[in-house]
Amino acid sequence: MDDRQPNRPPLDVVSLRAGLREPWRRLDIVEETGSTNADLLARAAGGEAIAGAVLLAEYQRAGRGRHGRQWSAPARSQLALSVGVDASGVPTDRWGWLPLATGVAVVDAVAEVTGVRVGLKWPNDVLVGPAGGKLAGILAEVASPAPVVVVGLGLNVSMTAEEAPDPRATSLSQLGAATVDRNPLAQALLRHLAARFAGWRASDPKLAADYRARSVTIGSGVRAILPGDNELVGTAVDVDAIGRLIIDTGTERATVSAGDITHLRSDEP
Repeated sequence: MDDRQPNRPPLDVVSLRAGLREPWRRLDIVEETGSTNADLLARAAGGEAIAGAVLLAEYQRAGRGRHGRQWSAPARSQLALSVGVDASGVPTDRWGWLPLATGVAVVDAVAEVTGVRVGLKWPNDVLVGPAGGKLAGILAEVASPAPVVVVGLGLNVSMTAEEAPDPRATSLSQLGAATVDRNPLAQALLRHLAARFAGWRASDPKLAADYRARSVTIGSGVRAILPGDNELVGTAVDVDAIGRLIIDTGTERATVSAGDITHLRSDEP
């Protein structure tokens, strides 16, 4: 990792630890790793109680997305982190709301710190508008044996268009944000995550309302590629009580719990 990056200062573990509040109880920063999600899952498998743990990486070689897709970005150009969320006492059919709650926290933290307004693509992407660039990705995975869910995210901060591993990706700097210090961004994100996860645990209806208000999928024409390569085309009209996407095909309202969603342009069938 090249430390000669004046516009990419390191994360400050002292200030981040000093700002920790419930439910976060431990914060670690590693210089380099394959995947922060994989690291927390391995710690859980080894018997460690990871509920409340926060793990950040300055460089993530093989950040993981849905369906095993990998992602990497230059060192210190992202906010790459994973957290352990206590899911005890929450029915498992509501665990699917965790990526959605995380997305709301990301949107609000970004707006608070940078003033940049972005939206949510169901189920786990943060986008600039319905057809805009991808700013962040989210992945939730169940740890074992304890009822804990590891939620990871990669938020592009200073990555340039030339550095992006995918032409659809964007970053806060590309969106016109002034030089962003990742430390206050991380502090704001952990605070918003704590609040949204508390709302999730309490079945607070405000979480669903806030998600709908920040969604760029709801109200958009979509194509859903479902397991088994089945295809569904229609208008995304809502999310249900357990976080599934509801699509109006014109002949029925179908509920989608898993699948790849593409936002359609107005001229697309």
